[in-house]
Amino acid sequence: MAIKYIDMTGKTEDEAIRKALDQLGLDRDDVSVEVLERAKKGFFGFGASPAKVRVTYGLEDEPVAPPPPKEKPVPSPAAPAPKPVEKAPEKRPERKPEKPAEKPAAVKAEKAEKPAAPEEKEAGGPRPEKRERRRRDRSRGERKGQEKPAAPIAEQRPVPPPPQPEVLGEPCDDVKAQQIVAFLNGLLEHMDSAAEVKVYKGEENRYKVILEGEKLGHLIGRRGETLDAIQQLTNYAVNKSGEKRVRIHVDAENYRLKREQSLQHLALKMADKVLRNKRNCTLEPMNAYERHVIHTALQDVENITTYSMGTEPNRRVIVAYDKNKQKQE
Repeated sequence: MAIKYIDMTGKTEDEAIRKALDQLGLDRDDVSVEVLERAKKGFFGFGASPAKVRVTYGLEDEPVAPPPPKEKPVPSPAAPAPKPVEKAPEKRPERKPEKPAEKPAAVKAEKAEKPAAPEEKEAGGPRPEKRERRRRDRSRGERKGQEKPAAPIAEQRPVPPPPQPEVLGEPCDDVKAQQIVAFLNGLLEHMDSAAEVKVYKGEENRYKVILEGEKLGHLIGRRGETLDAIQQLTNYAVNKSGEKRVRIHVDAENYRLKREQSLQHLALKMADKVLRNKRNCTLEPMNAYERHVIHTALQDVENITTYSMGTEPNRRVIVAYDKNKQKQE
């Protein structure tokens, strides 16, 4: 299926993207977005213009060369089809069994292992249809031997396996861990969730919180937005006392590792598209951690550079073409 796209406008870029996704019935991970025009507020309503984006969807596989057109056999000029019936007897004596008198020795030497068919012996050589078929077979064999086009970035640089879950050890029960459990239990109770909170001590001043239970999708939210909000609230509640600050990392159903793998696939897919079209590609807004995953995945890819633009929470990663960047070993 060919690549397709639609252009959509809206008061803001996010509104235009949302309208396009609603119209296509697709998720944000299934498409790529290119900002064509940014929204302008104008002055007292004059000069204002909406944002315009281009949403591309469809497969992006390497184009496959179409099969060669089937050629019709060209009749040999030496044996034209007889027009009138009366002239058919005149053509029969013109058969060429003995015309190439000096060739039988060479023909026998070439076909010593494989004797020629009876029709070829009588006609003094292969028929026009067979000659045409052999020519097509030779051309098809030459095409197969040609060098194949370069593989996409995703094949040249396969995505590394997902990182293994870290060994958490025994749950922690110090003062900070008790504060974390008390806050999250109250928060989860308001959210009507029966998830169990387990706290593990990592490096110095770092705590890993795992929410365990069944059907925790509502605690993760769309692209982890709810989980990020829970993590931010927990950090604020535990560190508001003014004591030594700690960093709290909240996860559920191993979502963080799965999201990192998904972002790596997305980064290589966008890099391959940029190399084909020689045009920059703008990704969706991401938090600082997700932008770091994109930058890391493409830092060693030849002719590809990445940078961020915009302000939080709408800061985005730009995947750009850079012909001067060489592959790093």
